[in-house]
Amino acid sequence: MAHSAPGRHDREGISLMELAEMFPDEAAAKAWFEARRWPHGPTCPHCSSTAVSAIASEKPMPWRCRSCRRHFSVRTGTVMEESKIPLRKWAFAVYLWATSLKGVSSMKLHRDLGITQKSAWFLGHRLREAFSNPGRLFDGPVEVDETFLGGKRKNMPKSKRAEAKKTLGEGGTSGKTVVAGAKDRETKKVSARVVRAATRHDLRRFMEVRVRPDATIYTDGSRIYDNSPYAHEAVDHSAEEYVRGPVHTNGIESFWAQLKRAYQGTFHHFSEKHSDRYVSEFSGRHNLRPLDTVDAMGEIVRGMVGRRLTRAELVGGEPAYA
Repeated sequence: MAHSAPGRHDREGISLMELAEMFPDEAAAKAWFEARRWPHGPTCPHCSSTAVSAIASEKPMPWRCRSCRRHFSVRTGTVMEESKIPLRKWAFAVYLWATSLKGVSSMKLHRDLGITQKSAWFLGHRLREAFSNPGRLFDGPVEVDETFLGGKRKNMPKSKRAEAKKTLGEGGTSGKTVVAGAKDRETKKVSARVVRAATRHDLRRFMEVRVRPDATIYTDGSRIYDNSPYAHEAVDHSAEEYVRGPVHTNGIESFWAQLKRAYQGTFHHFSEKHSDRYVSEFSGRHNLRPLDTVDAMGEIVRGMVGRRLTRAELVGGEPAYA
């Protein structure tokens, strides 16, 4: 697509007209998903054999493994398994996921894809599973910070306001969801997760699985980062110090700004139960931003493989914490 407006001109986008031409029918969408998942030809998701046969009628499924004798499709072993939503609509949803920097609400998916809002909500959470892999440890330097998601205390119901005061005190962050984040300066990738509380223990546990032990971390002046096992430098925001040479947290704070704009403008609220799914979505999309749109879509599809999320798990699960 030719560029004639501001933006990252080094990335190749896809217009809506081009998207419609890419996926004119269900067969085109099926071929595209198969090419992304199996670039060297179909492989059985049950036993990994490449000795497979195509089923002309596609019943019960398009492929049959000659090794384990089981049938499968491009949906098998992915978040799309047992979904009755056509692959063409899944492809359009992947496009929206890759290109909507502030996220896509279930109401927009419902209107744009012509499915029910409940189906759109479930589809969205299954797509978020594609971003759940934390990736390799960051080499550093790494910016580390925490932020808080939630409405104003004065807008809480009296019962919740009283409970927040009782358990968490008067602070402006009381009763809010705590999110920890790290941004690697070298790769510009972000990893973020919901944590139980903004404590030294929770933040250190978050860093241990994301940052190499020999990396340098940059933080603000919060004391929760004191006595960290990492080489550590900080800027003192309370003294209006925001940059000292290479020491700053501007990169991760830019990510927080985007996350909060989405929270307020697109979703208006993340339930505590599902907050970590939304946070994973935004860090995953951030990490795909350098890619051309079609490549970002392909990465999302590959991230969908090997993951499964049933409605029972989604509705009945407990909040996830780092």
